[in-house]
Amino acid sequence: MALGWISPEDYSFNTFLLLERFAISRIINSSGFHNDEAIWRYSMGIALNANPVVMWYLKHRCPECAALLDELAANAPTLTDATAIRKAEEYALLGVEDHALYTTPELMADKGDFIRGWTQERLFDLADFTGKIVLDVAAGSGRLTFAAAEKAAWVYASEPAGTLREFMRDKIARESIKNVRVLDGFALELPFPDGTFDIVMSDHFCGGDYDEETAELSRVCKSGGWLLHCPGDAKYNYKLDNEKVVRGWEAVQYVGSYGKDVYCYRKQVKK
Repeated sequence: MALGWISPEDYSFNTFLLLERFAISRIINSSGFHNDEAIWRYSMGIALNANPVVMWYLKHRCPECAALLDELAANAPTLTDATAIRKAEEYALLGVEDHALYTTPELMADKGDFIRGWTQERLFDLADFTGKIVLDVAAGSGRLTFAAAEKAAWVYASEPAGTLREFMRDKIARESIKNVRVLDGFALELPFPDGTFDIVMSDHFCGGDYDEETAELSRVCKSGGWLLHCPGDAKYNYKLDNEKVVRGWEAVQYVGSYGKDVYCYRKQVKK
C-alpha cells in the first residue's frame, strides 16, 4: 500500500547514498515495500545500471546484499534514454518512500500524516510523564521524543537512521533543549542496562517478533514502568492488533483528526 508520503519526482536516485546498512538490507530483501515486486525489481535494476556510483555504494555499504544487487542489475537492461531511466528511478524510490522521506526529515511533519494529524495529548493520555526517565525507541524525527520532553526529566531517543539522529540533534541545539539525548540503537539491541527507564515508548515497534521485542523493551524498563505504543493518526482505519492484546497490552482507541480509528497500546512492566 502506497503511503503517499513523497512525490518521487522530487527525489534524486542519489537519495540511496544517504541510507544506512540496515535500511539498504531491508529495502533490497523486501524488493520495494509499496509497489509491485516484479516491476520494482526491474525498475531498480535499470536505475542501478544507470547509476554505477549508487550501485558501488550499496554493495560496499551493505555487502550481504551484493549478490542480490548484481542480480537486479543483470536482469534489467542498460538504457540510454534519460526519460526511461528517470521513470525507473522514480518507481524505485516510490517503492521505498518511507526511507526516502527519512533522508529529508525537515519535510516529515508536513508529508507524514502520522505526524501532521497527531496531537501530543494522545501520548499524555497513556501515562504520566512528569519527572520520568523516558526512552523513545525508533524515534524518527522526534515526534514522541520532544512531546515527552515537555514533562519528563530526561528523554533518550534511540534511532538507527543517521539523517534522523542529525535532525533531532540540530533541533536540540537550535532550541536549546536540555533534557534530550540522541543515540543509535535498534529495538532488539537497546544500549542500556536493565531497569533504566520509567517509560519506554515508540510509534511503531512490535511486529517483527512480538515476544523478542517486548522482552527487550521490558528489560530496560523499571518494574512498574510502562511500555507505550503511540502510532499517530492516519488517513485509514487502524486495525486492532490482537497479537499485542493477547500478550497483555491494553488497547486505547480514539477517532483521529482524519475521522479514522486509531489504536494506541500500553503495558505495565512487572518483574
